[in-house]
Amino acid sequence: MRLAILHTRLRVEERLLADALTARGVTPDLIDLRQVMFDIERPEHWPDYDVVLDRSVSLTASLTTNRVLEHFGVRCINPADAIEICSDKLRTSMALVGAGIPTPRVTVATDPDAAMTAIEAIGYPAVLKPTVGSWGRLLARVNDRDAAEAIVEHRATLGSVNHHVFYVQEHVDKPGRDIRVFVVGGEPIAAIVRTSAHWVTNTARGAKAAGLTIDHALADICRRAARCVNADVVAIDNLECPRRGYLVSELNHSMEFRNSIDTSGVDIPGIVADHAIRIARERANSRPGRIIEPVVRTSDAALAGATR
Repeated sequence: MRLAILHTRLRVEERLLADALTARGVTPDLIDLRQVMFDIERPEHWPDYDVVLDRSVSLTASLTTNRVLEHFGVRCINPADAIEICSDKLRTSMALVGAGIPTPRVTVATDPDAAMTAIEAIGYPAVLKPTVGSWGRLLARVNDRDAAEAIVEHRATLGSVNHHVFYVQEHVDKPGRDIRVFVVGGEPIAAIVRTSAHWVTNTARGAKAAGLTIDHALADICRRAARCVNADVVAIDNLECPRRGYLVSELNHSMEFRNSIDTSGVDIPGIVADHAIRIARERANSRPGRIIEPVVRTSDAALAGATR
């Protein structure tokens, strides 16, 4: 059985996953994608991997690599289609709506004038988000038309091409917190609540996290959300609406979890490792496989220097 962890920077999460796999008798190859070149006609050693776990910080690297590896017949966690949907808030919203999963209302436009119509169709306050982004960056709550006109003009004039897609989400009057649920292999395994006096309840923006017991309704909506995007490992952000109950807001395909292990009391990397090994064992048993050393592997010095 052969597994690899793909990365562009060796963070705490990657080391924790490597440690969890090694503790279970499977030492993964740690492969730095910044040093990898693919020839799409020559799979070389890649089909010898039963599973690869994508942990690249770079979305471009993740999508490109997983597309190529799936072309070679390699099983990726997560699949490229899941990464593509989860990394794009518009595609995520459309997938959730298509699956009948409760989610905040969204309107979208590609022109500033149409963006104003989209915002006013939602009503004030409304939330503007970039379709691609994380850590709560570049979110804007607009409370009136003056604020909306300013944000729209700034994005149209100063923003990158991604910011010229005006994604407008209803503002949910949540109780000062949101809920992140970690789902592995289709099952919710852990949850945290992120509480803040600020309307953006993201730990990268100062929110405080605490563990949460997952109730039946929350488990059900998260199972359905993970299934609708075909994700193996995903963190699902939920909002509590006083009128509609749980609403799935976003899905994160390559979540950070270092600070959620103690908070939730759940061995998140261990459960991810178990899931990867289960898939790898099934694939290894279904084909003879070959043992070939990987072309690029993170040096022992780099591994030893990784922050725990």
